Amino acid sequence: MKDPMRLVERFAYKHPRFGVPNLMRYICIGNVAFWVLGVLLRNYVLLSYITFDAAAILHGQIWRLVSFLFYPVSTSPLLALISFYFYYWMGSTLEQHWGTVQFNIYILLGWLFTVVFGFAVYFITGSSPVVTGFYLYMAMFFAFATLFPDMQVLLFFIIPVKMKWLAIVDAVFFAAEIITDMPYFPSNLLPLVAVLNYFVFFGAELWSRRPRPASARAVNFRRESARIRREQRDQLYKHKCAVCGRTDVSNPELEFRYCSRCAGYHCFCEDHINNHIHFTE
Repeated sequence: MKDPMRLVERFAYKHPRFGVPNLMRYICIGNVAFWVLGVLLRNYVLLSYITFDAAAILHGQIWRLVSFLFYPVSTSPLLALISFYFYYWMGSTLEQHWGTVQFNIYILLGWLFTVVFGFAVYFITGSSPVVTGFYLYMAMFFAFATLFPDMQVLLFFIIPVKMKWLAIVDAVFFAAEIITDMPYFPSNLLPLVAVLNYFVFFGAELWSRRPRPASARAVNFRRESARIRREQRDQLYKHKCAVCGRTDVSNPELEFRYCSRCAGYHCFCEDHINNHIHFTE
């Protein structure tokens, strides 16, 4: 089975102009605009017309397919300000790291999974779940923390915290939301749906890092060498570790080296260049 991220990278390579540059900027502008209209002007009737409502969409209110992404995250000015700032900062940083195409696909997949989930719940239960973009944006913490786990941010602009710890808190919050809303099953699964795009992008990498027994770590080097040569003809990366399979595309922060003691031309990441069984043929 192909790594979905490889398909994303191939699509980005073939369609470099796909997507909206600075997408998170426009999303945050929409959030701020509806926050001002709905919260400051106390026009809560307006806000009721931008949430996701499957029944209303099927009766012609198709703008709800997109407008739910702009529903205000909080009525508190301080929390709203912090949320807008974090959303924009994380989104723009992810776009700089991935490129416009891949970041747009990440957001688009999150939107698509959320919409499909909303309709599925409606057809199963007969009632539409309350759906906003809140969990979709909160799930960006996981992507950001995976790419930049040790980056420090100032929580509430005061407390320095590493992104990996914020992601753990975020995961606990998601789990708590699912458990406490269990009486509303299956609507309570929305936080889980919101991270599906994360697993599309990082699932294969996380799976490759899973703990395995020593017997499972043995590598058939002849077969692995042939597979790597075959994949290098088809994939976009330049370097791929012969042990763990990580590449300079999936893990640009890694350094890759070629082992002079191995027979043939074999590349290894910095974690395995000095920790592998040498190719002998």
